[in-house]
Amino acid sequence: MPNQAKTVSQTKVELAQVAMPGDANPAGNIHGGTIMKLIDNAAGVVAMRHTGRNIVTASIDRLDFHYPVYVGNLIILKASINRVGKTSMEIGVRVEAEDVMTGEVRHTASAYLTFVALDDKGCPIGVPELICETDEEKRRRAEAIERYEHRKMQRR
Repeated sequence: MPNQAKTVSQTKVELAQVAMPGDANPAGNIHGGTIMKLIDNAAGVVAMRHTGRNIVTASIDRLDFHYPVYVGNLIILKASINRVGKTSMEIGVRVEAEDVMTGEVRHTASAYLTFVALDDKGCPIGVPELICETDEEKRRRAEAIERYEHRKMQRR
């Protein structure tokens, strides 16, 4: 049902894949663009699960790289919805790199993305409400509302 309210837990995803040599520079670091694509894919899955519709990326806000990801690392993407508006929604993505030989996990990147839901004609359409059940989810929604208001001010 595309218009039923959903909880954060109903739509969040965790995706993982091994970093391969074809995604790296000569030093063995995975290209930032590769990480960006994975972030967009993970967030897009959350947006589609929440809306049950086709979606498009409207913006990426605050993509921060903290540590490099190396060939052979397991890239783990944790994505969940933070806020919904009329036709748009903010998804947060946390990227971790796991050295599968040692078990060390490092938080390597974070990003906030805005997606818009589309109807069958490709026009923006309303999105289901978001149900925040935990204090953490409520905190994330409040922070997302602040970011949204800040972005609105910047556009003026």
